Amino acid sequence: MAERLNPADILQAARVWGWRLTTAESCTGGMVAAALTDSAGASDVFDRGFVTYSNAAKVEMLGVSPTTLDTHGAVSEEVAREMARGALAHADASLAVAITGIAGPGGSGVKPEGRVCFALAQDGHALWSETVEFGALGRAAVRKAARDHALALLMRAMVP
Repeated sequence: MAERLNPADILQAARVWGWRLTTAESCTGGMVAAALTDSAGASDVFDRGFVTYSNAAKVEMLGVSPTTLDTHGAVSEEVAREMARGALAHADASLAVAITGIAGPGGSGVKPEGRVCFALAQDGHALWSETVEFGALGRAAVRKAARDHALALLMRAMVP
């Protein structure tokens, strides 16, 4: 699992680069946006967060294709990439992180509890995604692990 980063360091890195950030979150329900905005002065680099828990919200707010949802399911890198791309398109931001997954309880043999898909969209760069299997840690632990991983991805995108 990712180490817990200080969100203030992520905001400072964004300031150094002159970037603005946005988030598109499903299973974390806004936890990444909340972590970033816990720091005073975050508004100079954090534009907005999209909490798109339902498939309808993913389509309406971020422009995720219903075909992509039908073909791959909400918990897929394909959907995470479309979420990140949509967040970037609908925000005044240059870097977006997206998260969709199964926090639990539940899941299936095909998509087990603890599977979380992430994507980064950045102006002028190729879309990037990955799937992390956190395992059946319990709902709260999966959500926290996903939040921390997303924060680490944001930082990694800003560190040359």
